Amino acid sequence: MRKLENSELERKSVEAFKESDKTPIIIVLDDVRSLHNIGSVFRTSDAFLIEKIYLCGITATPPNKEIHKTALGATDTVTWEHNSNVLEVIQSLKDDNVITLAIEQVESATFLQNFKVDKQQKYAVVFGNEVHGVTQEAVALCDGCIEIPQLGTKHSLNISVSAGIVIWDLFKQFKE
Repeated sequence: MRKLENSELERKSVEAFKESDKTPIIIVLDDVRSLHNIGSVFRTSDAFLIEKIYLCGITATPPNKEIHKTALGATDTVTWEHNSNVLEVIQSLKDDNVITLAIEQVESATFLQNFKVDKQQKYAVVFGNEVHGVTQEAVALCDGCIEIPQLGTKHSLNISVSAGIVIWDLFKQFKE
């Protein structure tokens, strides 16, 4: 077994990325404080050809040196938009027939391993603040909630880790 060189990975150019068919997933980040978390979500979104990221509330926007440290250029490939009001974004997505899902621990949440995508549908997943999570108002407006099961002593995951887990799971279902 031999480790591949970067030149062998056949990565897309920025132009090829922009022209590629995207995975029908939209990411909504609401009041995410950490610039490194934001950059990590961009980088993961690039890896899985995510359609768009909405940066809401206090979530910082590119260009930003600290976001760039973890995004490594993904802010140039993944389409993004800022809107100060997450509820407006969620409602607009719903009006466009996008299924909106908060990633949060709530009553009657669907565990991630039990959630099945409809391949004819587009989804938006909402991630909230590192301390307070997705607001109750946003949860109430969403079409549903997905919970990542956690069996240890901690009751939360870092937002960039949560985003990676959810994006990978949904992406995998779209590609099956």
